[in-house]
Amino acid sequence: MPIVFDQVDFSYHTVPVLQKVSLRLPETGVICLSGPSGCGKTTLLRLLAGLELPSDGHILGLEGKRISMVFQENRLLPWMTVMENLLSVLPRPREPERQAAAQLLEAMGLAENAEDYPASLSGGMKRRTAIARALLYGGDILLLDEPFTGLDPALRLRIAPMLLNRFQGKLIVLVTHSQEEAAVMGAQLLPLSPPLRGPISW
Repeated sequence: MPIVFDQVDFSYHTVPVLQKVSLRLPETGVICLSGPSGCGKTTLLRLLAGLELPSDGHILGLEGKRISMVFQENRLLPWMTVMENLLSVLPRPREPERQAAAQLLEAMGLAENAEDYPASLSGGMKRRTAIARALLYGGDILLLDEPFTGLDPALRLRIAPMLLNRFQGKLIVLVTHSQEEAAVMGAQLLPLSPPLRGPISW
């Protein structure tokens, strides 16, 4: 079932961000929300994730779907090791999940850092940990808010296929200011411009 924004309103305090926005997202594929800072891209992601609720209107098609998200911030728990941060998204991690987490850390070049705490990691290492955590959680929809921040081009080229393979046949919604990053993900661009009002068409 596609995801449909139906006449959605949303404001931060008294500042309107979305006004009667109608938008239809496909069931599968990679969509890149592109546009200037402050146009509402992250707000759309937060609404999709259920972290914000519309003040009016409805978002249809999310019922029963598990959503994984890489935020702009890494949001690692400082009192947990790298491995513990990955496993924290699973309710009762068993040996197969622990092995999957170890394989993800190996693929991310973080195998030797599994028992390290976030404070000892570089910015790029923290970012890779956050991405690995989202991959371990899996789900039906992947939301990516500037996911490649702090990563060099070689790492982007290595990580992008992991994201695409893990969510093959599902929906990925990407926010980035980089056309190169959108291209690496094979994303279809959805250009946005403020204010977000009324129907948004492709």
